[in-house]
Amino acid sequence: MDERLPAHLEVSGLIRAVQAEGGFATVLAKGERDAGTLMILCCENGTKLRAYERMPLLDGTRGWVLSKEQNTDKPEEFADFCERRKRQDSDLWIVELDIANAERFIGIVHCNN
Repeated sequence: MDERLPAHLEVSGLIRAVQAEGGFATVLAKGERDAGTLMILCCENGTKLRAYERMPLLDGTRGWVLSKEQNTDKPEEFADFCERRKRQDSDLWIVELDIANAERFIGIVHCNN
């Protein structure tokens, strides 16, 4: 039995969770409904975009990995990266979470000291 949550349900849950906390979340690209992969774009007020993708880890599990950060001097590079990933994987969902500390919604906790 596959324990993986269908992509459309995971996306829906993320969007609702972000909105419930007062943030904005939207689907930028819709992938395969059940078995699609996710790329989550985290930002705050539309700036400092970070792309996370779930990848296989050394311990055999799958975890969120930072795959690209926006260079504020060259923002087009980030958009090009997202477009290239979508062309490479037609099953890919791209979801933007615009809220403070957006990574918490995918289980990544940052300690700011």
